[in-house]
Amino acid sequence: MDERIGQTVTVDGTDYRILRLLRKGKGGYSYLAETPGGEQVTVKQIHHEPCAYYQFGDKLAAELNDYRRLREAGVPVPELLAVDRAGERLVKAYIPGSTVCELVLADALPDWCLRQAESMAGRLRALGLNIDYFPTNFIPHGGILWYVDYECNSYMEQWDFPHWGRLYWSKTPELLAYAERERGV
Repeated sequence: MDERIGQTVTVDGTDYRILRLLRKGKGGYSYLAETPGGEQVTVKQIHHEPCAYYQFGDKLAAELNDYRRLREAGVPVPELLAVDRAGERLVKAYIPGSTVCELVLADALPDWCLRQAESMAGRLRALGLNIDYFPTNFIPHGGILWYVDYECNSYMEQWDFPHWGRLYWSKTPELLAYAERERGV
């Protein structure tokens, strides 16, 4: 069990009670948290664990810069609500629902999600950008496909949606192998 569950963290003078771990990514842990008024938010705690396939500089600065670039590009991302630079935490609007990965594995991904992902990828390519198209980074909610991560990079064809991301948006051997690893099988 994660020792942060039940703890309170303070960002910009607001206390957030950590409810549960949502996901662990290359750059941090994202938690479902609650404000004193009962509003649910996502608190992302940056971590500095090594990642064999990705090199980081200042992770917090990169997240903030990427958030700005994604907003300017029109990518639906959760609103950034608060930042704790010293504690390396971000508070984002919480987007409820299952991830694209969970929906694919349950044979329940709506067709419109794939169309929106392809459209988003085309817009980003035209701007010279890639995002992390792995399906755990997307949540369909309210008819919008939300990219719940803030990571973006310079465009490289090998990491774009048609050449890499799309591989994980259906029950391919690659996605099923990922799911098995996550289950600890």
